[in-house]
Amino acid sequence: MAADLFGQANAEFVAENYQRALELYTLAINGDSTKDEYYVNRSHANIKLEKYKDAVVDADQAIKLNPKNAKAYLRKGTALFAQKNFKSAKEEFVKGAEIDESDTSLKTLIRKCEAEMELQSKDDLPSQKGPSVGGGDMKEQTSSNSVMDAKQETTKVVPPAEESVPKIRHDWYQTQSQVIVAVMQKNVKKEDLSVNIEPTSLCITIKLSSGRDYQLNLDLAHEVVPDQSQIKLLTTKIEVKLKKVEGIQWSSLESKGEPSNIKQIGVSGASGADAKPKYPTSSHHTTDWDKLAQNIAKEEKDEKLEGDAALNQLFQQIYADGSDEVKKAMMKSFYESGGTVLSTNWNEIGSQKVEVKPPDGMEFKKWES
Repeated sequence: MAADLFGQANAEFVAENYQRALELYTLAINGDSTKDEYYVNRSHANIKLEKYKDAVVDADQAIKLNPKNAKAYLRKGTALFAQKNFKSAKEEFVKGAEIDESDTSLKTLIRKCEAEMELQSKDDLPSQKGPSVGGGDMKEQTSSNSVMDAKQETTKVVPPAEESVPKIRHDWYQTQSQVIVAVMQKNVKKEDLSVNIEPTSLCITIKLSSGRDYQLNLDLAHEVVPDQSQIKLLTTKIEVKLKKVEGIQWSSLESKGEPSNIKQIGVSGASGADAKPKYPTSSHHTTDWDKLAQNIAKEEKDEKLEGDAALNQLFQQIYADGSDEVKKAMMKSFYESGGTVLSTNWNEIGSQKVEVKPPDGMEFKKWES
């Protein structure tokens, strides 16, 4: 029963129904409180709902149950980072990275914490001015210092990007099924490029000829499917095609609560998410990205697939075009049947559990750990 509730909670989370997912995760935990992944996923739901303290509590419980769960440290660090506790967040990310060295997103988050801590330390530097030795009006000096501190507070200067890091332009656009992020850097070698795609984040790192690294870190507005995303290394740019979990129109590239423009540390030239992307004004040629997106969408629609690929494309299209009830029916039937049944009729399966129906000649067995 707890496993079924956990599967339903995952389906609601994928559908971005985070409050419902939280409720189902709680029911699953009430049924079985020994599963560390239940707490990890509930922590993630709490983060999405901005309940960061609850997210930390869940992550701590997951760590208590399984100290080797790298995702638990990731969730705890993310919640602490959101609370601007960058030092503690870094400590958690470091612990996670030591367990799972292959997760490059943790290394990226560690660098983010270090950058935030450096800015924080500069902002928190106390005034070095104090009362003069040998007398004077202490009250007057204190007042003078307060004025000086206020003046410094209003004239803080953000450290400029290092001059040796070039300005690299990037844009994004979307089709019904994909979000495409393009970094306008020419002649990048395969060995100098690192792209890490997670369900809710994208990190692109390019080793430049100067020896420095260009890095673009994005917290995505909606979830994507890393395994079905593509990377194209062209002579004029790098193109990352992110497969959408749902065929919805993204209003912005980055997650809610963040500025709509694309952010990056130490590199300028970002474009707003709502602005229509174009080539630099020095170019005599401009690209109609809307028309390009339509052409790509048409190519994807007309592409002739065979076998399992064609079947998967059909299911994806039914889900993307379906009503909320159709989507709920597909999710419920898939998870409850262990992937053996896919129904679009909510009236038929909404009030009852979907039974496992293995293909002819095969037998369903539960895995016992």
